[in-house]
Amino acid sequence: MTIPFEPVVFGIKINIHLILEYLAFFIAFRYYLKIRKFSNDQISNRNRLSIILGAIVGAFVGSRLIGFLENPMVTLNLQNIMLLLNTKSIMGGLFGGLIGVEASKKIIKENYSSGDMFTFPIILGIIIGRIGCFLSGIKEFTYGKETSFITGMDLGDGLSRHPTSLYEIVFLLLLFVFLKKIAFFTNEQSGLLFKIFMITYFGFRFMIEFLKPNIFYILGLSSIQLLCIICWGYYIPTFKKIFKNAY
Repeated sequence: MTIPFEPVVFGIKINIHLILEYLAFFIAFRYYLKIRKFSNDQISNRNRLSIILGAIVGAFVGSRLIGFLENPMVTLNLQNIMLLLNTKSIMGGLFGGLIGVEASKKIIKENYSSGDMFTFPIILGIIIGRIGCFLSGIKEFTYGKETSFITGMDLGDGLSRHPTSLYEIVFLLLLFVFLKKIAFFTNEQSGLLFKIFMITYFGFRFMIEFLKPNIFYILGLSSIQLLCIICWGYYIPTFKKIFKNAY
């Protein structure tokens, strides 16, 4: 198999990344429904639907906004505008979805934390999506810089690069196992599991961005790294609580 992987079925070239992206949404949502079915959800069906809608709207706006901010100096013409509208960032989607959820909870006056049941479906969805990113090679802007390290791979341009999508898949698998191990201990505080996921994942993404050939920086940091710092700032109360309990 060569990278980019572009299978041809009945004479039609298949966009494997797009297929896996849709599959990620489908499987993650089915997994979420299974988790909710066997859990004691204290949020009503009506409020839960409002929260999901808030997450969808927030994720859509956030993913496009951060996707644009990764390359804001692009010349604005019709072709580039169409490309920007289709540019997505999982980081922007996660943080935008978080803001959308919190906004919808304010509107419907829902005080119970809603994130824990989304945690494992989100991780599973990202893993499936990152498989698509890896198989797309240099056609998706998720590849790494050139490297002589043992993990370097040819992702479609003849150069040995960091397979950052594979790094992320391995990290997420380990994070999935870790969160499963501590899920029982976080049950006493609703929402803590999701907060730990966000803090950990955004921390990982902050570090791995140094391995990517980003083209736009502010104060030496990429747009994604700045978003990671904003996310950590948002979770400062959680940091304080975790350190206090650990002490």
